Amino acid sequence: GKNEYDLLVVGGGSGGLACAKEAAQFGRKVAVLDYVEPSPQGTAWGLGGTCVNVGCIPKKLMHQAALLGSALKDAKHYGWNISQPVHHTWSVMAQGVQNYVKSLNWGHRVQLQEKKVKYFNVKGSFSDPHTVRGLTKAGKETVVTADNIVIATGGRPKYPMHVAGAMEYGITSDDLFWLKESPGKTPLVYYSYIVFIKIVVYICLTGASSDVSLECAGFLTGIGLDTTVMMRSVPLRGFDQASHISKKKQICFTTQQQMASLVTEHMESYGTKFLKRCFPTKVEKLKSNRLQVTWKNADLGTEETDSFNTVMWAVGRAPDTKTLNLETVGVKTNSETGKIVVDASEATSVPHIYAIGDIAEGRPELTPTAIAAGKLLAQRLFGRSSELMDYDNVPTTVFTPLEYGCVGLSEEAAVQRHGSDNIEVYHAYYKPLEFTVAERDATQCYMKMVCLRERGQRILGLHFIGPNAGEVIQGFALGIKCGATYPQMMKTVGIHPTCAEEVTKLHITKRSGLDATVTGC
Repeated sequence: GKNEYDLLVVGGGSGGLACAKEAAQFGRKVAVLDYVEPSPQGTAWGLGGTCVNVGCIPKKLMHQAALLGSALKDAKHYGWNISQPVHHTWSVMAQGVQNYVKSLNWGHRVQLQEKKVKYFNVKGSFSDPHTVRGLTKAGKETVVTADNIVIATGGRPKYPMHVAGAMEYGITSDDLFWLKESPGKTPLVYYSYIVFIKIVVYICLTGASSDVSLECAGFLTGIGLDTTVMMRSVPLRGFDQASHISKKKQICFTTQQQMASLVTEHMESYGTKFLKRCFPTKVEKLKSNRLQVTWKNADLGTEETDSFNTVMWAVGRAPDTKTLNLETVGVKTNSETGKIVVDASEATSVPHIYAIGDIAEGRPELTPTAIAAGKLLAQRLFGRSSELMDYDNVPTTVFTPLEYGCVGLSEEAAVQRHGSDNIEVYHAYYKPLEFTVAERDATQCYMKMVCLRERGQRILGLHFIGPNAGEVIQGFALGIKCGATYPQMMKTVGIHPTCAEEVTKLHITKRSGLDATVTGC
């Protein structure tokens, strides 16, 4: 044809790269455009998108650092003699994490080369429906034409523009994972020791930002930083009552407020401070180089201030579409969210232009769904497949100090869809065996299974708070995806002694009002 490429992918994140590599498997000529606009604080990174560089990967590794800190506290109860006090060195952790991320950046470059996918490190914008004009950092122009174009540019953190000094003095998750020095380290060079170690994280609790912020607050607390979370409303709201709507049906892979409350209760007991129903009005830099935050307390009707070393914003993410010139080619977006409107086949309003991942309206902001959707799209375009991505029963986990994993419907969503009389909720408070000798508080270790009350009792959702929640939920997700029922779960033999086995023993219903605390083996 007249176009140079069979497929052009704009955006080198997990979804875009998966789509490009899958298309190349079919012998098609494929190109990828990727460009990272530095954050307002100047942070930039390599190929791989949010997950690899400023999301899942560094977040989980820093979460692991915090878990090791907790393990050190437990160790003495198990006979280990560890000299006190124990100190954490941010720069050592950061260097290790950043080196690993850079190795992934390089790995993606190599894979594209091996699969003969052309990589352009340019910022792209549409000239016409089949043409993307790209500019390098130096301003050199590249023009690429393709029969099919996939937009996979993802999103970037928002700043609360109504807060004076927000962008000038604050950071976001785009910056946190690339800091070489601790965000709690005082910038005053004439102190011979750290006088204050304080960071405040402000969350607006919409979309995926609230779980990221709580995860960050959790690991910052875990490595010994004085961390405060300031939040305007309820925790994990976007993870809870928000649901994703498709044309045919409601899709909900969110949790509910009960679970969110348990997560934050544990974080408070763990040492994270919470300023609830508070919202900042300005950030000012003091002569000491510390940041003074002024906020309003909605409950008390007062104005309050405190100073911090670092202010991190987690007020939501915006789709990265500003420079794409979508209006010119007729690609429709949702005026409220800015996301690209797609159908079940990921197609936009322009037939040969598609959108996948975080940038697509009504899709979960999760790496594995973007990867799967990208692969399936390539198979439909070039492999004679007709299989669509199924966004139902997608499992996910929030890596807070006490992890929270879920799959399927929340209790609220199940009641809304089927009616409270048709829903049965089995639940249990349990104590992980690992917590016993160390005498750790297990008050918030909890699980529940949401089922239909009809004869088959199909499982609609499973929610788990406790150690290794992601590992636990992943296995059960297969069963729920396959239509598992409560009677089948009760016939499943648990592995003893594990936390996951408690799922196979759930027998107390919320409706009964009985004590759901697990006792004995």
